[in-house]
Amino acid sequence: MVTQALTFSTMLEKFPPLPFRRPLLIIGHGTRDIDGKQTFLNFVNIYQTLDTSRPVIPCFLELTEPLIQEGIDHCVTEGFKEITALPFLLFSARHIKFDVTNALDRAKERYPFLKFHYGRHLGNTPLLLDIWRSRLTKLDREIIAPEDTVLLVVGRGSSDPDANSDIYKFSRLLWEGSQYRTVETCFIGITHPRLEQGFERARLYHPKRIIVLPHFLFTGALVKKIFHICTQQQKRYPHIEVLNLPEIGLAPELFSIIREREIESQLGQTQMNCEMCKFRLSFVRNNHSHDHHSHDHHSHDHHHISQNFYDDIMQYHKQIWQVP
Repeated sequence: MVTQALTFSTMLEKFPPLPFRRPLLIIGHGTRDIDGKQTFLNFVNIYQTLDTSRPVIPCFLELTEPLIQEGIDHCVTEGFKEITALPFLLFSARHIKFDVTNALDRAKERYPFLKFHYGRHLGNTPLLLDIWRSRLTKLDREIIAPEDTVLLVVGRGSSDPDANSDIYKFSRLLWEGSQYRTVETCFIGITHPRLEQGFERARLYHPKRIIVLPHFLFTGALVKKIFHICTQQQKRYPHIEVLNLPEIGLAPELFSIIREREIESQLGQTQMNCEMCKFRLSFVRNNHSHDHHSHDHHSHDHHHISQNFYDDIMQYHKQIWQVP
């Protein structure tokens, strides 16, 4: 797998050097699945070869090592005082709003001289839509027409309504102009409708084919669970073809998206849309500010609130996640 990744990297065009020689911390979700972890590491290794003007360090939020603090320790050991931290996640939810920033806060306590430039998640960028549209157009449409097909998009699932709504927006954008009979959106965990319910709703349209699209970056336990459920559904309803597409994987467009996010961070242009964030809405109702639109600050200032309330940052992080 590593050899294949290195071969793949020779097919990509090199990037010009960035304005600043600032190390890049690419933060993945983390998985206990060996294949999923290795694919993420392969991505980071390839991205490093595309521009060797600064180090690119992989790390994870949870479940496997190296964790975020280990990546930061490595940067400090190499003598860096400024770090770009990019969450390599599709949508903005608890992990981006709190878990990553909490880890950066703890690192600031250990290394007060550090300055973090916190980048943006991937989001519903046109390049991600292009990846899936390209793959869908390559499917055989002569045997089963799009009009007899339901597209079933599967997201990870989150406790953050704002993040869940983003996958619905992604599904609609992908479906527009596709000629598929309809699109259904579901999740593999945490929230509803689950994948099994997605199949139920898809069958209401009496399709000849259901295309299952797992909107995940890399493989892992959840992606493999999706494949398992699809196999079960195919056996239970053999008259309907179930076509389970693979995850995004090492797509060339993915490297371009990360490059855009890194350049944004280096130029101080990172912006986040927090209008529908449940944490922001709760604090507005309680007359507190919640500003994480700008991320280019000495303490990354992801949750800028009143000084009195911010006296105990750990207490703040503990309280905010209790928001319903």
